Amino acid sequence: MTAVISVAGNLPVALTSFVGRRYDIAAIRRLLGTGRLVTLTGAGGVGKTRLALEVAAASRKAFPDGVRLVELSPVRDPSVVADTVAAALRLPDSGSGSVLGRVAGHLAHRRVLLVLDNCEHLADACAELAQGLLSSAPELRILATSRQTLGLTGEHVFSVPSLSPDESAELLRDRTTAVRPEFQVSDANRAAVARLCTDLDGLPLAIELAAVRLRTLTVKQAADRLEDRFTLLTGGSRSTPARQRTLRALVDWSYELCTPAERLLWNRLSVFAGDFALDAAEEVCAGDGIAAHEVLDLLDRLVAQSVVLPTKREGLPRYRMLETIRGYGRARLAESGREQRLLRRHRDFFLALAEHLADGWFGPGQEEALARLRAEHGNLRAAMEYGSTASSTSGYGGETWAVALEPGTAGPEDPRRGDVTHVASDPADAQIALRLAIGLRFHWCADGFLGEGRRQFDRVLAAAPEPTPARAKALWAAAWVAVLQGDHTAADRWLDEAEELGQRLDAPVVCAQVQGFRGTAALFQGRLEDAVHRFEGALEGHKVASTGPAELFWLFQLANAQVQLGDPRAAETGRHAVATAEAHGERWCRSHALGALGQDACMRGDQEAGMALFRAALEIQRGFNDHTSTAIMLGVFVWISASGGDHQRAGRLLGAVRALVRDLEASLAPALREFLRNFHARCEEAIVGSLGPAAYEKALAEGGRHDSPARAIALALDTDTDTDTDTEQGVPAAAGPLTRRERQVAALVAQGMTNRQIAAELVLSPRTVDRHVENILTKLGFGRRAQIATWAAHELPNSRTA
Repeated sequence: MTAVISVAGNLPVALTSFVGRRYDIAAIRRLLGTGRLVTLTGAGGVGKTRLALEVAAASRKAFPDGVRLVELSPVRDPSVVADTVAAALRLPDSGSGSVLGRVAGHLAHRRVLLVLDNCEHLADACAELAQGLLSSAPELRILATSRQTLGLTGEHVFSVPSLSPDESAELLRDRTTAVRPEFQVSDANRAAVARLCTDLDGLPLAIELAAVRLRTLTVKQAADRLEDRFTLLTGGSRSTPARQRTLRALVDWSYELCTPAERLLWNRLSVFAGDFALDAAEEVCAGDGIAAHEVLDLLDRLVAQSVVLPTKREGLPRYRMLETIRGYGRARLAESGREQRLLRRHRDFFLALAEHLADGWFGPGQEEALARLRAEHGNLRAAMEYGSTASSTSGYGGETWAVALEPGTAGPEDPRRGDVTHVASDPADAQIALRLAIGLRFHWCADGFLGEGRRQFDRVLAAAPEPTPARAKALWAAAWVAVLQGDHTAADRWLDEAEELGQRLDAPVVCAQVQGFRGTAALFQGRLEDAVHRFEGALEGHKVASTGPAELFWLFQLANAQVQLGDPRAAETGRHAVATAEAHGERWCRSHALGALGQDACMRGDQEAGMALFRAALEIQRGFNDHTSTAIMLGVFVWISASGGDHQRAGRLLGAVRALVRDLEASLAPALREFLRNFHARCEEAIVGSLGPAAYEKALAEGGRHDSPARAIALALDTDTDTDTDTEQGVPAAAGPLTRRERQVAALVAQGMTNRQIAAELVLSPRTVDRHVENILTKLGFGRRAQIATWAAHELPNSRTA
């Protein structure tokens, strides 16, 4: 059982030590060297996931383009397996074309190891995915974990064995000392340890659960109690495999040793898809036997018993349960008759969360809001699907748990209380699904989940045809998704209906939104005069309706249209948008407005001002994952660098832009696609003319490795490092106000180096170092270099002066 925290990329790092299996790791790595698909099979609790993660971590150097974990346990729909892989690779979800084709195209020339974890409930879909990717990407390797093989030609199967007696004893010792530091395996208890580990069949999960009990029991006492449980289990089905009976005995024992309140929480936590946050657990699981203020204490107690594991996602502290443990709790919850009630609470919590974040979007905390929604993507998908199918899952997680409540165990979730678990089609649920899809509009459109958003809007609009206010809002939100996908036919159809419905319901904000999105469509199609007219109409509608900072969404787009038209009002509009955004602490629209002002400055011949504005825009974009905006802004960087004679830099930046556009091209609006192609062609001509073909191709290849928005922005702002940065996940690389490069510069300042010496040390231009030093002084609020040296000496461990 392993608590994990996400680090660079998305491969987790364990908080507990890995015991044994040295020969297993070596054997699997050899299989990956000779084969391209390796599947680890074995029973639940044998340690397939942990072993796969250890192999992946040990193989990092062999895969320079990355090792990526794809967690499939929360996925229930086989049709979204490819989408889950795309999300793990941080590819933009445009929703256009085949997702499998986009993933294959991205991996075609990369040496990547994909870890597909928990494939058994999606075996056919995983097999289809693996076959498609391996046939298109010759350097790709796939390491899968599953209780059954994928059945593909060329698949190498490694059956994960139980731990050896010595490894089992060492694991028991290691985990027991975490809860009982004085514990040792000695001559006095060695025989009992061997007996206990043998009875547990060397299953790591069973051993870890048993270790928790050694806080208060001796090893002999634990072995005796476990033997009693085996006697009870033997009276059941004799066809059940011995390993499954062993695990069942341990989980039963762990469950019954919990207090009634702990059992209730265990059951209720099973409704979460994947991991979950504390506030979600408090809201969803409280009530009917658990007070809200008790949830944290109960959760801590379940963590202490290794039932719940701490983890992190998107830099946020969270909790998770192993699929075997979750499946057991879900079966208990289903038998209690309260499963649907908890699923409804789950849906209602995530509806409230989504609407709260959407309502506060045009203010501070946008990056944090998107990070939270990314972390909750599995739970949001489950909430969207509530009520659409019968969702009782006694076999949840691939483990069938035949649980029967014994006499005398009835509690607040006793089935005799009469809750009905049948899922009926409820029009009210369809309306709530509309609201949830609307509340997630910035998740869909501002964070690269267009394909998922489109699927959800298609589904919920078909399920809720009634002319309600929720449908009117959903129509314009769906049209936004369609416009960004370049599907103007669908967008026009939805906007027509939204306009008619807005007039019928006397909803001026709906009508203003329709006007605005018609402007967005016109802008994307190159109809600039129409776009300006529509945006002005939307702004007037919002002014009349007094919607506050929501007008920012149309202000920055109006500025963009005016810039492209050469309208002299563009600068004033852009400055108004920036000032409004600053007044409300808003960043996303501010970044786009700064970009519009930068383009306007460049068109007026003021390249220095344009570069400064684009730098400011890209600094903000670091916290987002906006491929399109980053590609456009960096395109202007390329042009400015080439115009200024820095063709080497321009070549690298062009390589980064091309890498971003390659993953986007199918979803770009035709006018924008044509603009970028022509723009890049002009830049390429100037760069090749200066560098020559060979040097140009080298610079292009160097830049092409910066194939995510975060990496490309780091290259443009001279903050790039050779490592895979955490900012790719939307998480700051480290605490503090300085970037990695700025911390490097500060450390060298502390060593007494001049800017020119620092430039030579870091292979940067002196002007770049000057800018870094200025940024450091500004961010830290200092006025002198000596203050940087003093700060670095205390804050940076390797910066002490000699």
